[in-house]
Amino acid sequence: MSGMGSVLGSIWWLLVALGVLVTFHEFGHFWVARHFGVKVLRFSIGFGKPLWRWHGKDGTEYVIAALPLGGYVRMLDEREGDVPATEAHLAFNRKPVLQRMAIVAAGPLANLLLAFLLLWGMLVIGRPDYAPVVGQAQAIAAEAGLQPGDRVLRVGDRATPTWSELQMALVVAALDRQPMPLEIRRADGQEVRRTLPLQRIPPQVDELHALGAIGLVPRHLLVPAVVGSVREGSPAWGVLAEGDRITAIDGHPVSTFEDIAPLVRKLGERGVPGMVEVERDGERLALELTPQRITGRDGQPQWILGITNAPAGTPPRDAVLRLSALPAIPAAVRETGFQVRQLVDMLGRAVSGQVAVENTVSGPITIARAANDFAARGPAWFLNFLALLSVSLALINLLPIPVLDGGHLLYYLIELVTRRPLGERAMAVGQYIGLALVAGLMGLAFYNDILHLVS
Repeated sequence: MSGMGSVLGSIWWLLVALGVLVTFHEFGHFWVARHFGVKVLRFSIGFGKPLWRWHGKDGTEYVIAALPLGGYVRMLDEREGDVPATEAHLAFNRKPVLQRMAIVAAGPLANLLLAFLLLWGMLVIGRPDYAPVVGQAQAIAAEAGLQPGDRVLRVGDRATPTWSELQMALVVAALDRQPMPLEIRRADGQEVRRTLPLQRIPPQVDELHALGAIGLVPRHLLVPAVVGSVREGSPAWGVLAEGDRITAIDGHPVSTFEDIAPLVRKLGERGVPGMVEVERDGERLALELTPQRITGRDGQPQWILGITNAPAGTPPRDAVLRLSALPAIPAAVRETGFQVRQLVDMLGRAVSGQVAVENTVSGPITIARAANDFAARGPAWFLNFLALLSVSLALINLLPIPVLDGGHLLYYLIELVTRRPLGERAMAVGQYIGLALVAGLMGLAFYNDILHLVS
């Protein structure tokens, strides 16, 4: 039943997301066209058979159609049918080339404006998150001198008020494989600088595994040092109990379950019993244990107590990304610009082969699942997701591919330079090429969706 609920939720939030983004995009075309005196025949959200239609006093037919994967604005145009002489001045093709370019560009620009508004709303509402505090530092992070309890304030010139900002900044920085300066506030309040040697990440590590290669484990993902079960016949059998919180081993403090293994190994190598301190039912106990030596799956010796951790559950969020209304305006502008730069860079990396195409191009299945996931996190997270999707829609539409807005802008730019419209034959060839490219992108997106579902 929960699986069916997840599917229905994904479909619902996908329709909500597409409805908002497409409506705003097409309204951009519509508003600027009307501003320049172009007659709009139809404003449609979706394709195919109309489910609902309404004729406005302005002469425009407003439609919601059966297939919600897009929309369009149909304008009066002499190239698409007969136009009465009395309305020729209202035709799109009769307008100066700069006005036609403005009408076409208005859709993507509307999506960028929408992204700004969504990010402003997200900042004002407040997005619950986790603090950018290090729980464990391994591999490259440990070599750079990071320690548990460190709060990462900045990655390069990018502020990191929450773990999400830190994670995104590190993943993007890891793609360039360049040393990255960090501003750190230590647990004692001292602020220091560290440099992550990201050039040491192996070349075969992709963007999905970059964070793991860096070796930073956030504090909120650490497992509490609470005993979940005790294996019969193990050293802990009859000594430790389910629910015990281990606080120290052989005099060394324990704060997470990950702290236990290295301390047990040191105790085992000493070859003598040690004291394990626990909290049980409000009491503090010191219990004597001797670790057992076994052979691990890798053939190497291991020292164990014979316990497993208790299920941790979802940790409570301990940070909120929030600003008041006025400071949120420049912050939303900066964040919109940041998202634009990152998506442009990511597209460039995909073309150059620096990032895998299957991790760059996503189809409706992946988008629907993401929409459901972000909606479940709360309204601020969903606004953040919509903003990223809106920026993506703007940039994709600006690609110089015929049938997209960017392709039409390319036609009009050629007309502006040559002072005459592109020939109908050349435009027809461009349309076929554009349709083939768009069909190829859609096929790749669906392939990636299926690949992700299988994996």
